[in-house]
Amino acid sequence: MQFVSTRGGGEPISFSQAVKTGLAPDGGLYLPQNLPNLAGFVEEWKDLSYPDLCFEFMKCFATDIDDEVLKGCIDRAYSTFSHQEIAPVKELTSNRYVCELFHGPTLAFKDFALQLLGQLYALQIKETGESLNILGATSGDTGSAAIHGLMNLPGIKIFILYPRDGVAPLQERQMTCTGSDTVFPIAIEGSFDDAQRWVKQLFADQDLKKTYRLSAINSINLARVLAQCVYYLYAWLRLPEEARKDLEVVVPTGNFGNVLAGWMLSQMGVHIPKFKIATNQNDILYRLFEKGEYRVTDVQPSLAPSMDIQVASNFERFLYYLLDQNPEKVRNIMKTFLETGSYSFEHFDRGIFSATRSDDESILKNTQMIFEQCNYVVDPHTACTLEDFESHEGTQLLMSTAHPAKFPEALNRSIGKSVTHPTLEALKSKEQNRYELPSDPEAIRKFIISKNKS
Repeated sequence: MQFVSTRGGGEPISFSQAVKTGLAPDGGLYLPQNLPNLAGFVEEWKDLSYPDLCFEFMKCFATDIDDEVLKGCIDRAYSTFSHQEIAPVKELTSNRYVCELFHGPTLAFKDFALQLLGQLYALQIKETGESLNILGATSGDTGSAAIHGLMNLPGIKIFILYPRDGVAPLQERQMTCTGSDTVFPIAIEGSFDDAQRWVKQLFADQDLKKTYRLSAINSINLARVLAQCVYYLYAWLRLPEEARKDLEVVVPTGNFGNVLAGWMLSQMGVHIPKFKIATNQNDILYRLFEKGEYRVTDVQPSLAPSMDIQVASNFERFLYYLLDQNPEKVRNIMKTFLETGSYSFEHFDRGIFSATRSDDESILKNTQMIFEQCNYVVDPHTACTLEDFESHEGTQLLMSTAHPAKFPEALNRSIGKSVTHPTLEALKSKEQNRYELPSDPEAIRKFIISKNKS
């Protein structure tokens, strides 16, 4: 299988090349040239374990990697998860289910993709003998998941940008308490959107990218999105057949990558009739799917910090499909958006999507509601999926993206108590090590170069 840029530049490339490159040279994002049709045989996979299901799915895309080698990468990636099912599905009520995506090493859904991506990078280093500098931006969970997926692998240095005072304290500790001399958590002045913008700008510097062998861990890397497709498939296969008929999958999302993965699976012949995008008060995606306007506003810090995002970079991938895979139209829209901070669609077909918005008050209310009704504790991001929990008709599958123990303040305010997790408790006594830099790509570029001097 070959992969192409959303903006049409360059020739199609292999899966391994797309993983290594991350952001396309023309500034676009890689996607499969053609999506496979899984409808004819997906039911045959219903009894597979999570790693075996991941292998069957990923080998449709990683056609340039030997099957035995790919299987080894996948088995190692998911050996780090604490739950036997990896992504267990639990029934909350007769027609409400939750898929728990927080049983990985950093207790967040990003572990699913980044544990696997770490193994793919290790494979590249083994085959080429060349080290890599991994660069990414985070609003909370991506950074810690990337670090814990990559930091013990030889030949890798990890540079993670995040907004100073803009992530939850325990999320920051997961990044800054590793004790590793190959991990560089960089707290910048500004927002996640600033951090993400500087990462993209650094990747656009082809000399820097080539000389220092930069590679991306954000969901601009296609492997991230494909790996996330698997947990939607795993959950779908574990629902009763009757529940699938009118299913609505509700996804907390800020950067659009998580819900995009589910939607892409639906375009491969897996019957998922509806998706609901659950945003916090940083609601650019809510406004887009409700009004057809994609407009940046100021970031408002919230109880769900991983979704404190205004520029949803993965929307470009959806836009590519929305525009019938026309890269010229994608380029024109993205150019207008980057220059003006907004784009209004005259006729925006939201398809099988709907959206909700939860401010901090709603997050607290929803957390209390699900605790009282179902004796179930959710984190603030998952609380955003509960906006119409009581009124929705039909079946809902809620994608729970983080362990509630990561957000004790929100739990104390909503249900009067917090929960703990031994992994997080161990961090509280460790020394933090972070680097503070201005929100300036030149300062970040110089920092990366300084850490690569022999």
